[in-house]
Amino acid sequence: MAELVTGEAVELDLRVARPASRTCALLLDLMFQSVILNIALYTVSMTALVADEAWTVGLSILSLVAVTVGYPAAFETLSRGRTLGKLALGLRVVSDDGGPERFRQALARALAAAIEIWMLMGAPALISSLFNRRGKRLGDLLAGTVVIQERVPSSVVFGPVAVMPPQLAGWARGLELSQVSDGLALSARQYLTRFWELIPEVRDTLGQRIADQVTAVISPPPPPGVRPEILLSAVLAERSRRESTRLYRIRERRGRLHEAPPAPVPAMAMAGPPPRPVPPAGPPAPPPPSPPGPGQPQFLPPAHYGAGPYAQTLPQQPPPGGWVGR
Repeated sequence: MAELVTGEAVELDLRVARPASRTCALLLDLMFQSVILNIALYTVSMTALVADEAWTVGLSILSLVAVTVGYPAAFETLSRGRTLGKLALGLRVVSDDGGPERFRQALARALAAAIEIWMLMGAPALISSLFNRRGKRLGDLLAGTVVIQERVPSSVVFGPVAVMPPQLAGWARGLELSQVSDGLALSARQYLTRFWELIPEVRDTLGQRIADQVTAVISPPPPPGVRPEILLSAVLAERSRRESTRLYRIRERRGRLHEAPPAPVPAMAMAGPPPRPVPPAGPPAPPPPSPPGPGQPQFLPPAHYGAGPYAQTLPQQPPPGGWVGR
């Protein structure tokens, strides 16, 4: 893995192509170029029968330059950093900032390859790539490019990260993981991510050291005879599961708080229909008097003297001669 810094100061983790894959891609390109070059030289030699010798020499030099320099420059420019060999091996040439390869960079790599690969049999390119952290040859150093690996097996990318082994599922549920720091978990995850890239000796030594650090801060201890990568996978998987559960509960709780409160129910709807009025206890009240007809005397019974509109208009004692209306 290599960290490339873009123009926006963003670090990109890209997988640098290994020397073995780059060598295979180079051999495929050399075979293809050799076939094209032989065909071109054979065609140019046929022109010697009808043309001057100077034309034959000029066309031969032009064919040689076109195949050795023009082929990689044109292919890498049009296919964004790929040749036929790189396309077959899943490789690609990118700029140091992670951007696509430009024509001037492809031309610089092709011109350098004509010297370090064709003329010097690839010795300078091999020595430079072995001593460079990103595996750059002289052409990459001159053009400011790096060869990365695009197609990676899924086992290499993911490895055994966050995969719960069935034999440790029951043990992992009861683990105490509060003492496992984020830095220690990150170290274990990076180790598992690069698990298949490490040689067996380094893989076992580094895995055992990280597993010992994890075992010292968890309880209960793991079952005996568990390999370091299996133990770390179980711990990371359980830690990830608990973190996902905790985040889900937090989101669920926030969702409940943001829900709209229920609409208030009217009191009448909750209490049912209004009660019927209860008549007062005691004898029934006398019915109100009927209005007198035209030409009839107006009088009221004694029970209605002190109430109603007649209380202010009629006297309380009958006048002499009786109650006679006008």
